Amino acid sequence: MLAGIFLIPNGTLLVEIVVFAAIVLLIATKALPPIMKSLEDRQEKIRTSLEAASRAQEAANEAAEERTRVLNEAREQARQIVANAQALSDQIKDESAGRGKAEYDRLIAAAQGEVLAAKQRAVEEAGARMSEITFDLVAKIVGREVDQNAHQDLIREAVSALNADAR
Repeated sequence: MLAGIFLIPNGTLLVEIVVFAAIVLLIATKALPPIMKSLEDRQEKIRTSLEAASRAQEAANEAAEERTRVLNEAREQARQIVANAQALSDQIKDESAGRGKAEYDRLIAAAQGEVLAAKQRAVEEAGARMSEITFDLVAKIVGREVDQNAHQDLIREAVSALNADAR
């Protein structure tokens, strides 16, 4: 009857305890170290990945700040280039206007000089032609030949008077 009571230790219980202890010992010595090594490796890999992610995030933040700084510098340089181009354009426009005005003034002065020279030539030609016409007219009126030298002096005086009036 005593064999039916399961609380009383018998031989199988001792064998079970020994087998259980052997399995625990076997697991602790053979299976647990690789599992623990694998867990430690995984934990180290996760820690390394987290550190790398943190460093990458810092690098990304620094790159974003650098990109913003470079963009601002580029914008400022672009503003300066546009301002310089505008100033150069204004300067060239002013210089061109000045050169155009000087050329205009030069052309006007040259044209006025040509007009005065043409006027002078016309007056001289008219005077010379007038002296011939006058000499012929006087010769016809008087009916005799007049001293041409004396007559030329009179004509020159008349032409000089005309020139003085024309100016």
